[in-house]
Amino acid sequence: MPLPESAAVAAELRTAMGKLTRRVKLEDQMPLGQVAVLGSLDRNGAMTTSELAADQRVRPQSMARAVGLLMEQGLITRRAHPTDGRKSLVELSSAGQTLLEEERGRRADWLARAIQAELTGEERELLARGIGLVERLAAH
Repeated sequence: MPLPESAAVAAELRTAMGKLTRRVKLEDQMPLGQVAVLGSLDRNGAMTTSELAADQRVRPQSMARAVGLLMEQGLITRRAHPTDGRKSLVELSSAGQTLLEEERGRRADWLARAIQAELTGEERELLARGIGLVERLAAH
């Protein structure tokens, strides 16, 4: 059972990180679901549509539509599965990689500008030191 102090910090941290994540995602110029699919393919490599659906916690039919839209835009490509002829893999195209990097760049740029505008030098140093703590929690 966590100590009451840890539970309070956990609740505040979760709320603050949720707000920050939602705010940063407002910088995206394409729908969040599409960015999430591109990001998953970037992190995990080629995947089947079913694997993508499980990764994104959506129905396979919904993912099939998203994959179709991304293919129409030239952001992903499809190729035969190397070991199962009944399946195919989707992966980022070079255009998809470029677009994803642009989306991530917009997010990072907004966050850097917000840090610069809202925090003092001392607060920026404190935030930088806290990143390691958040990383440790994420790895737990």
